[in-house]
Amino acid sequence: MNLSAYEKIHFGVDYYPEHWPKERWKKDATLMKELGIDVIRIAEFSWSKYEPEEGKYDFSLIDEVIELMSEYEFKIILGTPSAAPPAWLIKKYPDVQPIDYEGKRRHFGGRHHACQSNKHLRDYIDKYVNRFADHFSDNENVFGWQIDNELGNSHGDLCYCDSCQEEFRKWLKNKYGTINELNEKWGTVFWSQGYRDFDEIIAPKITVTGRNPSQILDWKLFCSDLIVDFHKHQSSIIRRYSDKPITHNFMGFANKVNYFDLAEDLEFVSHDQYPGLFHTDFLHVRNSDLAAALDLMRGTKKQPYWIMEQQSGITGWEIMGRSPKPGQLSLWAGQSIAHGADCVVFFRWRNCIYGTEQYWHGILPHSGIPGRNYNELKEFINKFKPLMEKIKGAMPQNKVGIVFSYNQEYALEIQPHHPDFSYTEQVKNYYNAFHSLNIPVDFLSEDSDFENYNLIVAPSQYLMSDKLEDKYCEYVNQGGQLILTMRSGVKDENNICRTSGSLPCGRLTELLGIEILEYDCLRDVLGTVVFENKNYDVDIWADILSLRTAKELATYGFEYYQGEPSITVNEFGRGKAYYIGTNPSKELLIKFIKLIGEDIDLNLNSKLLIDGVEFVSRQDENTEYIFALNHNEKTVSFERLEGWVDYFEEQSSKIKPYQINVYKKSL
Repeated sequence: MNLSAYEKIHFGVDYYPEHWPKERWKKDATLMKELGIDVIRIAEFSWSKYEPEEGKYDFSLIDEVIELMSEYEFKIILGTPSAAPPAWLIKKYPDVQPIDYEGKRRHFGGRHHACQSNKHLRDYIDKYVNRFADHFSDNENVFGWQIDNELGNSHGDLCYCDSCQEEFRKWLKNKYGTINELNEKWGTVFWSQGYRDFDEIIAPKITVTGRNPSQILDWKLFCSDLIVDFHKHQSSIIRRYSDKPITHNFMGFANKVNYFDLAEDLEFVSHDQYPGLFHTDFLHVRNSDLAAALDLMRGTKKQPYWIMEQQSGITGWEIMGRSPKPGQLSLWAGQSIAHGADCVVFFRWRNCIYGTEQYWHGILPHSGIPGRNYNELKEFINKFKPLMEKIKGAMPQNKVGIVFSYNQEYALEIQPHHPDFSYTEQVKNYYNAFHSLNIPVDFLSEDSDFENYNLIVAPSQYLMSDKLEDKYCEYVNQGGQLILTMRSGVKDENNICRTSGSLPCGRLTELLGIEILEYDCLRDVLGTVVFENKNYDVDIWADILSLRTAKELATYGFEYYQGEPSITVNEFGRGKAYYIGTNPSKELLIKFIKLIGEDIDLNLNSKLLIDGVEFVSRQDENTEYIFALNHNEKTVSFERLEGWVDYFEEQSSKIKPYQINVYKKSL
């Protein structure tokens, strides 16, 4: 892989030269140079422009753009345009258009209007990407490639057409081998759903009532695998022509594709970060949610990532969000850097004057005349670029890991049981508590190595395989500390209820030292637990715990199970396993983390506990860089820690609204 230009790229923009007269390009390039950018992404939505008729390719416009931009020393990321197949292809092969959950055809006129298993679509993508990669493979100004755009965006679980149905059958046959094995793993004895042959299985469209949760889980896993395969289909073509890096722009906690799987096919992960989105008030979005998305991106490959689309103005299609306040665009970009971005690319360069995204605002307004957004980001880029050169490749050294599992997300999306239950929100709630205490965390998959972490937090491990169960037991046995939470160990990996004893079943019962003989879905109920002689709110769910070898840390304060354990700890081998049987309030979680932090080195420091202020670090071999980000509308003061030295000369121990202070510390 050729990454020779990587060290020199720090900031960029997403540019659509086909939207503007050629006479404007030079003006744009001049303004971009003054802004301080290094890289430009182009071409990811322009299939009809560069193949206006079947087999007639014309990349001359891109050639001209690259030639001009090279005069300004900009590097280029080229996007494959498979997110927007052209009208002539749809007219020739209307079956390319996807079928939705209700069996209705989704039509041309937006984007992502294609079935990713469709042979005709893939054939034409093959032809385009071969010509595209061949044409630009030797261009020294091309830095790398982006496959498609936001895979898994725009419609539900992909497509339910005959092609997807046939691919699903093949996927199932590869997984189960025989139809008898599938019948057993799906529990098709229920409601007379047994199959004699894989050909009898259909894509799980809308039914009269209910659907088999095991089948739906496999469908979601298949859809994720199909997206990964669709990506590999294109990346494998590009790699025949080019050794330059390939990336794809992820979308935080979007769940249509397993990002850990997709990341394996990338040289580096990219992410689209829109803190404002469509919200009426920026305080509506917890700062921790924004941070969590960034940390998940870093976790997918355990390395720094790029932001391929960083918000640079008001967001909106038919409905718009709020206008970012002075300083917020810089703050959000700085937050991306603090959590691990090696490059920040702003979306978009200029407001589009037509189409769906006319009001998804960019750095320049519709007029093309620089204003507040441009001036703010120009100051930010020129201030932070020298720092970006120093921290390129730097990573945090965290001791807390939070497990994020797409399998758990899918299973609990199928059967949440409580209307307000969300697996992803559970994960974010635990992240939020650590974030509030400025305890940095890494996101891990269930396949990640836990060895280097003092504490692993695994919310709602609803699906539990023997392999995963053994992994948790071994981690704790070797001295690790583990937090499992409500609804853990309920089902096996096929979404079938476990029966090996009382919940949480199997080895988890021994690991946690508890049994769950009953549970209560807290519909329209706000309960309490008593922890260290104080009442705290809980909701959603209550696992009613019976102690075997565990000790109680908290008890329920309501209902017929008042006084029964709700939070427990069990010594197992050289470590400890905690169980939280309900959905705790943030206040309770913070109190709980402080308690267990006395046992584990979590670097808790009360001097840095300031509401609305993040302290985030990245470090290389010799230096730790600490980012202090003030998300508040007011100036805050704090007492800096020993060894912290100002990185920017004009700093003090006060941080103005939406400002970032950076400090460094020798290691």
